[in-house]
Amino acid sequence: MSVFIIAEAGVNHNGSIELAYKLIDAAYDAGANAVKFQTFKANNIAIQNSKKAEYQIQKNNIIESQFDMLKKLELNADEHKKLFNYCTNKGITFLSSPFDHESIRLLDKLNVQIFKIPSGEINNLPYLRHIGSLGKEVILSTGMSSLKEIDEALNILINSGTAKNNITILHANTMYPTPMEDVNLNAMQTIKNKFDVAVGYSDHTLGIEIDIAAAALGASVIEKHFTLDKKMDGPDHKASLEPNELKSMIGAIRNIEKAMGDGVKRLTRSEKPNITIARKSIVAKTDIKKGDIFSEKNLTTKRPGNGLSPMNWDSVVGKIAVQDFNLDDLIC
Repeated sequence: MSVFIIAEAGVNHNGSIELAYKLIDAAYDAGANAVKFQTFKANNIAIQNSKKAEYQIQKNNIIESQFDMLKKLELNADEHKKLFNYCTNKGITFLSSPFDHESIRLLDKLNVQIFKIPSGEINNLPYLRHIGSLGKEVILSTGMSSLKEIDEALNILINSGTAKNNITILHANTMYPTPMEDVNLNAMQTIKNKFDVAVGYSDHTLGIEIDIAAAALGASVIEKHFTLDKKMDGPDHKASLEPNELKSMIGAIRNIEKAMGDGVKRLTRSEKPNITIARKSIVAKTDIKKGDIFSEKNLTTKRPGNGLSPMNWDSVVGKIAVQDFNLDDLIC
């Protein structure tokens, strides 16, 4: 099954729908399955003097509250509809993470079929019930959470009306960028084994190697932030991939999918011609006369492998030669 790759545009549109269109184009050109934004009303998710995250402060050093920052990054309902339609016409799935009830209703009205729950909402009971009641596909990010919290969120979604087989849980770390020593990618397998659900990885590391490793470990969904330019102003640009990097990541993941195969060990079509070149046959180590007895003194194994296999060695040694053989002749 192919990895569902989400190109996370997030708020890297900087509040501009024109920039959002360009992000959709870049995600499509890179080969992503979906492009994801963030849907919120600043008034609904943060008090006016709420602080920004440390990485957001370090990015631009602007003295403003989280509320003020978010207010500048809102997209209205009409802009959401335009982006949804643009994605539909383009042939890429539109996704967005809602951060409040109004935003959940907006996305549901747009007929978005997959609801992506951000890590910060994993302990938001009324929010989880609302999304669970829609009966849509759900992708749940689990940054900052414990197995107990994941279990609670999963049960709320299921009890509210979402089928378990419609839920994918993403291992995640919410630090931008995530230090390598904090990735703990094996936790993705822990989640899979613990809850018997499809799993994936939402990545905030720099580079693409962790995403490739996640694909090799069986991630069914991979989410990665991207931007048109890491130097742009905004909270998430610096820890995002640029379009060429996103394309490289997706190409590498698709190669990993091909390389994983079906697990059956067999001779492949590509290597079949190499059998006669790389394997050996039983050959004459010396000149052998008709009537001589084959032995370790007059036999050896050499390439090519189009003669008698060395696996027949024990059945040949001790037999009588029925013809003459010159040095290096194949024994037949």
